[in-house]
Amino acid sequence: MTNSLIYSSSDVVAGLSADLVRPEDQRMIELFLDAIWVEKGLSDSTLSSYGRDLNLFARWCALQPVTLKAVDEIQLRDYLAFRLERQKSSARSTARFLSCCRGFYAYWLREGAVNHDPVALIENPKQGRPLPKSLTEADVEALLSAPDVEDAIGLRDRTMLEVLYACGLRVSELVGLHLGDVNLRQGVVRVTGKGGKERLIPLGDEAAQWLLRYVKQSRPQLLKSASDVVFPSLRGKQMTRQTFWHRIKHWSQVAGINKDLSPHTLRHAFATHLINHGADLRVVQLLLGHSDLSTTQIYTHVAIERMKSLHGEHHPRA
Repeated sequence: MTNSLIYSSSDVVAGLSADLVRPEDQRMIELFLDAIWVEKGLSDSTLSSYGRDLNLFARWCALQPVTLKAVDEIQLRDYLAFRLERQKSSARSTARFLSCCRGFYAYWLREGAVNHDPVALIENPKQGRPLPKSLTEADVEALLSAPDVEDAIGLRDRTMLEVLYACGLRVSELVGLHLGDVNLRQGVVRVTGKGGKERLIPLGDEAAQWLLRYVKQSRPQLLKSASDVVFPSLRGKQMTRQTFWHRIKHWSQVAGINKDLSPHTLRHAFATHLINHGADLRVVQLLLGHSDLSTTQIYTHVAIERMKSLHGEHHPRA
């Protein structure tokens, strides 16, 4: 575990300086992150979030003064109030912090380093579950048609958008694809998702044709050296999520889509459009790689809202 998963340039928040963390508290955090990385196979982004949350908490504790090992329920509740008042934390981020703390203290109780759990009697804040922002089918068609496919970069971007929408991938899964993950003969891609779980997803004829054309025409032009990355950046290396997100932003502007897009927008559109066209919820769950069906069920609400809208627009007595 490296310190890059614990600190970031935005860590100095609300007066909690990075140099306040006691060495013993920092050591406990690092060992905990190492342990859950091994035990649960969490992604770098999740580990980074946990590291930031715990370090901010450790800095606050140092000002009380109390160590992470000795903090009690009252002090933890005081910190939650501090997060709300000074850092304007949302219910979602507070729930994530409490989940992190539960794991942290459960681990150190098991290891015998602490003898109490300050989180045990604290409930998660109630949070509404917002409907994911999606695109209409016309929006998606406009976005997919925006890149200039006579250009190597444009053909690459068109293919990435086609695969993203056809398979409902996370952006990290898309940019992480390697040639060995793609089987054009069978028309499937193998994806390694959260927790290292693999799943096979059908490409569909349209995306498969674009992928075949891209691999033959554009990919050789973009590679600077030997690599099995499917979608290299201009440097010939694996593209970052941030770079691809800038590409989506660019093409959405070209397509004239005046909506706030998120990194998951095409993934949401994939799921919503499948359900709107009658797909079984459990099939969508498998395609998205959700471990819990309740995570997928939110898309039924999206479909219901769509049906209400259509009813209100077209029914004579709506």
